[in-house]
Amino acid sequence: MKSAALNYHHLRYFWVVAREGSLTRAARRLGVAVQTISAQIAQLERFLGKSLLAPQGRRLVPTESGRLALAYADQIFQLGERMDAALREDQGANTLRLAVGISDALPKLIAFRLMEAVFSLPQPIRLVCHEGEFDALLADLALHRLDVVLTDRPAPHGGSLKVFSHPLGDYDITLFGAPELAKRYRPRFPAGLGNAPMLLPTRGNALRAQIERWLESHDLSPRIVGEFEDSALLTTFGRAGLGLFPAPALLGEEIAVQLGAEPLGRLTDVKERYFAISNERRIRHPAVEAIRSAPVSWSAAGG
Repeated sequence: MKSAALNYHHLRYFWVVAREGSLTRAARRLGVAVQTISAQIAQLERFLGKSLLAPQGRRLVPTESGRLALAYADQIFQLGERMDAALREDQGANTLRLAVGISDALPKLIAFRLMEAVFSLPQPIRLVCHEGEFDALLADLALHRLDVVLTDRPAPHGGSLKVFSHPLGDYDITLFGAPELAKRYRPRFPAGLGNAPMLLPTRGNALRAQIERWLESHDLSPRIVGEFEDSALLTTFGRAGLGLFPAPALLGEEIAVQLGAEPLGRLTDVKERYFAISNERRIRHPAVEAIRSAPVSWSAAGG
């Protein structure tokens, strides 16, 4: 029998690494050095007498023993999150807590618009926002660390995660640019975009495929000067005048004020679709329901 008890701090480090698939990403998420995580996982493996992680290509994946440990760790930390949330809600009287995951591909102005409705609820709201990669956010949602994930794509079909996608509407896309670029390319839009500098989402983004089809339909081959996973980074480069960039048409006023960019024209038949992904097919959380039902009037007013 072991004389020492299991160190749950070490277990949490293993849990994060197993979910992130990388010591570097786990260190960034936990705010500690890679060497610290590596050393503490090694201590956990010595305590258990089992190897928990093994390299697979560029990723670290759980071994057979690691998968068993991960299943228990999921339950342990999920219960811990629930206890913390329950105690906080009890202390906050009637305050409604909403933990939202925001996909890094989702325009931040859109995320704000989607969440505006929760502040019209009768009870006080405490909003907690987490930004990250789509897969990592879905994992957090499945573990009940999040109440909802806002994103530009539905959850994959046939996956092991029990989550449900709720469409929030389709929105037209416009091409924007800093004033000098807009002045140069607007008069002959879209025919004059043949050699225009353009900033686009990466190829894994659903919007990218639509834009490429639109360019092909107009026989256009612009100069792609930048590709971005993060929509905020894309628009930051656009604000600096490094290229034309796509954004939802309904955000035209905000983009003009915050980014100083001007519209050139709409990309016909190019639309971005947004989703709220939850743990429930029939939503019971009042703030999540407010997000799900609000875009109908919002779309009519803005898009």
